[in-house]
Amino acid sequence: MTEKDRPLLARPEKDRPWVMRTYAGHSTAQASNELYRNNLSKGQTGLSVAFDLPTQTGYDPDSVMSTGEVGKVGVPVPHLGEMRHLFADIPLTSMNTSMTINATAMWLLAMYQVVAEEQNPDLTPEEVAAQLAGTTQNDIIKEYLSRGTYVFPPEHSLRLISDMIAYTVHQIPKWNPINICSYHLQEAGATPTQELAYALCTAIAVLDQVKESGQVADEDFEKVVGRISFFVNAGVRFIEETCKMRAFVELWDEITRERYGVQDPKMRRFRYGVQVNSLGLTEAQPENNVQRIVLEMLGVTLSKNARARAVQLPAWNEALGLPRPWDQQWSLRLQQVLAFESDLLEYDDIFDGSTVIEAKVAELVAGAKAEIDRVQAMGGAIAAVESGYMKEELVSAHAARRARIEEGQEVIVGVNRYETTEPSPLTSDLDGAIMTADPRAEQSARDSVEAWKAQRDEQEVAAALAALAEAAQGDENLMGPTLAAARAGATTGEWAGTLREVFGEFRAPTGVSGAVGVAEAGTELTAVRERVRATGDELGGRLRLLVGKPGLDGHSNGAEQVAVRARDAGFEVVYQGIRLTPQQIVSAAVAEDVHCVGLSILSGSHMELVPAILAGLREAGAGDIPVIVGGIIPDSDARRLAELGVGAVYTPKDFGLTEIMGGIVDVIRAANDLD
Repeated sequence: MTEKDRPLLARPEKDRPWVMRTYAGHSTAQASNELYRNNLSKGQTGLSVAFDLPTQTGYDPDSVMSTGEVGKVGVPVPHLGEMRHLFADIPLTSMNTSMTINATAMWLLAMYQVVAEEQNPDLTPEEVAAQLAGTTQNDIIKEYLSRGTYVFPPEHSLRLISDMIAYTVHQIPKWNPINICSYHLQEAGATPTQELAYALCTAIAVLDQVKESGQVADEDFEKVVGRISFFVNAGVRFIEETCKMRAFVELWDEITRERYGVQDPKMRRFRYGVQVNSLGLTEAQPENNVQRIVLEMLGVTLSKNARARAVQLPAWNEALGLPRPWDQQWSLRLQQVLAFESDLLEYDDIFDGSTVIEAKVAELVAGAKAEIDRVQAMGGAIAAVESGYMKEELVSAHAARRARIEEGQEVIVGVNRYETTEPSPLTSDLDGAIMTADPRAEQSARDSVEAWKAQRDEQEVAAALAALAEAAQGDENLMGPTLAAARAGATTGEWAGTLREVFGEFRAPTGVSGAVGVAEAGTELTAVRERVRATGDELGGRLRLLVGKPGLDGHSNGAEQVAVRARDAGFEVVYQGIRLTPQQIVSAAVAEDVHCVGLSILSGSHMELVPAILAGLREAGAGDIPVIVGGIIPDSDARRLAELGVGAVYTPKDFGLTEIMGGIVDVIRAANDLD
């Protein structure tokens, strides 16, 4: 018998793989559309749209708040015309689209639905809506706690979410109207127990709001629960992450059955997508990020009973800057090798019966239940946001983790251990190892808004926005007036601005004042404290540091940790939270008579915002106040900032906060000619 005549051994039938996505969007709608179609041609099975910060926070590109932010961390979509460009030649009725959008989720879903209607003129709007499948992230509570793209006060934000859920359950039944998002909680420092508890408290708050709104009949409430999805983080401790996901499954089943009386097991199923930990990726030895990403992916795929429905992976170079198409392709291939080359999908759950896994899951479940009870006793997730409790807990947990890393208790390969390395061909050209956002994107978006407004019917837009405002003052579901505004040609800024006038705005607690920092000062921190005290004595008072977050970047974790450590080091810290204009930062620096201004910018807008602050300080007669900058800043930009007068630039490779405090003292002393 020849080899080719031998019978092939039958292999088990494979499960269907998860939806494979890459999180993408940049510069312009046209450029992003090209990227999406290219990724789909490579085997990606769903879209995950990244919107820029003005779109996420409800500003048009021509707003002063948008300066430097347009097209940086995602795609600008200020009006229906750009939504058309974004999805040109992509049939939306056969696509599964995830949109990372929260405060303006209702508006983006409305424009998405209208574009789908335009793509299918032979169908009624109702028929089109019935075919749309995808997810809007739409979890505003975690925005107050970690990511910072909130707009409206909590009660009004919950109303928008509730209205969207009610509308989609009735009109877009295959759409997940909310992703309860624990992803950013972990990046803000949450332990697995906190991630479980705070995400589930958010889900309870949302479901309670929908129930109380009366927009969904009791017999249809199971459908609401069945459309709730989650978006989680997966760190490199993949055994613990596997147990966390199994704990999520167990807790969600219990909550939906006991609190909401859901009888159908399918409606109680814990449905989640995942992005593995981006902020855990390192700038130092970035090639190590590839194995980190693979291990993190295993944490959400190994356990069949708790497997992700959709996975998107970051690229190896995200700690350096914006990934290129090739980098995103590499991350997609990681998923495809696991799904199609390995035997992962051929077996039942490999952890069933494991006493080790069962014990860890039980520990996480017990801890999460205790924390859920604590939050519910405060009045629920909204009350715990407004009081600052959850934020303080996250900042404290993050500070503890940072301390463990600095002390070497928690090992980060290439960062605090095994730091020697051979030159990497991946980073031999650092400026070429990342993609640069199109510098013309902001002007292009401004021109687009101007042209869009010139061709629309202004009376129709005004009437639609007036109807939206009137509805917002009552209790009408706002999805209908929002769709009317999209069809009339209103802009993202106009929709959000109309609701700002009715609902007002909100500034979430920073969590810094009540956060627990370093419990016991070691030799290094003690030495820095002495330098801070001595330098303050030489300058005639306690050293004052302003920690500023200019622009729309709401990722405040780094700024908060700097503020907490600076306080521990003896500085008087001025920290006013996120989303400040350059002028507000300049005014605060002058009013507080600070000795140094520290700016944190992770959105890539540093080359626009930092020079504006330097110029503002000079104009205010405070040009002698030194400025330092931290963020994801390429070497070429760091050199340019130094030429402009920035005293120091810190990037993710500079993980030692106490060492950074010493550097700030050096900058202050140099600026005052003390050495």
